[in-house]
Amino acid sequence: MTTQIIRKEQIASTPGTVKTHFLNNNAVRTDKSLGRLAGLENLGFHIIEVQPGHESTEFHFHHCEDECAYIISGEATVVIGEKEYRVGPGDFIAYPAGGEAHTMKNTGSETLSCIIVGQSLPFDIVDYPNVKKRLYCHGEESDLVGIGDISNV
Repeated sequence: MTTQIIRKEQIASTPGTVKTHFLNNNAVRTDKSLGRLAGLENLGFHIIEVQPGHESTEFHFHHCEDECAYIISGEATVVIGEKEYRVGPGDFIAYPAGGEAHTMKNTGSETLSCIIVGQSLPFDIVDYPNVKKRLYCHGEESDLVGIGDISNV
């Protein structure tokens, strides 16, 4: 059985997993997936750290899943669509499903630490407009296709 309560000492001692986004080598973050650790299957809850100059993810948007971020420490520039916003500790960013593409870059001089929360639906579609790719997520599997290869029927 999974522990439903994770104490701050355990969170602090958990090293996290270093992840590089499969479409962006500059999107490197350390991820502590507390939701999975506590047994959540339909909601992702992550504490992430991003080093200066790095991004949290590839510029993207979800067709089906809502997600959001809360900045714990550090400074970043959030890109939503064509606009850029400076964010810092205590700021909350919402990324509604079907909204504009987004990413976050650590533009400060210290480690960016934030909480990322998002749905974990059994199916989602994720678009990566800068690299012209679409990811179809279904269960534990995903299919990546070129946006130019998609036909509407």
